[in-house]
Amino acid sequence: MNDAGPDFPPGAFDRIDEDDDSVFYAPPRLVTHIDESAIAALTDCYRAELPQGGHVLDLMSSWVSHLPPELELGECVGHGMNAEELTANPRLDSWFVQDLNRDPALPFGDARFDAVLCCVSVQYLQNPIAVFAEVRRLLRPGAPFIVSFSNRCFPTKAVAIWRALDLPRHAGLVGAYAERAGFSAIEPRLLANGSQGDPLVVVIARA
Repeated sequence: MNDAGPDFPPGAFDRIDEDDDSVFYAPPRLVTHIDESAIAALTDCYRAELPQGGHVLDLMSSWVSHLPPELELGECVGHGMNAEELTANPRLDSWFVQDLNRDPALPFGDARFDAVLCCVSVQYLQNPIAVFAEVRRLLRPGAPFIVSFSNRCFPTKAVAIWRALDLPRHAGLVGAYAERAGFSAIEPRLLANGSQGDPLVVVIARA
């Protein structure tokens, strides 16, 4: 599936491996996809942005959410592609498996969450604007959608436009997704420049 519009060239959301994602993600990967310094920077960002007692959706999650250990949430819902990984995540109160490239509609009512997170996974979305629009629907007014990414990926599953761009342009691309999905406040931040480990960028979008 491909949601390329007039602003994106044909094939922008094609992938090298177009086989069923459920096959690719079937083996659990209980590893981290960014290094300790990048994880620490992301945790500090969450510490500053997420409210105590808030309701959070961790989109495209795994066995770890990188949340501050002292942060007490009212609810943390996880979404991903591998049940074993999600079961192993101690911060999730509940979770569900869904292929967003097949079905971007999220199973929640409007204004359900105080924040939505997407850690180092946005590069795999073939329908990013549809997913971002769903996230905006789920967020309460002013609540953040925190999208983080580094320079790592599974290249065969990353979309073509992501593979064609470098890290600074990735921030612009994610900002474009957010703008086209109806977010009005979009802020890119460089959390780690890569001089002593993995680089890390976040884009924080608010409705």
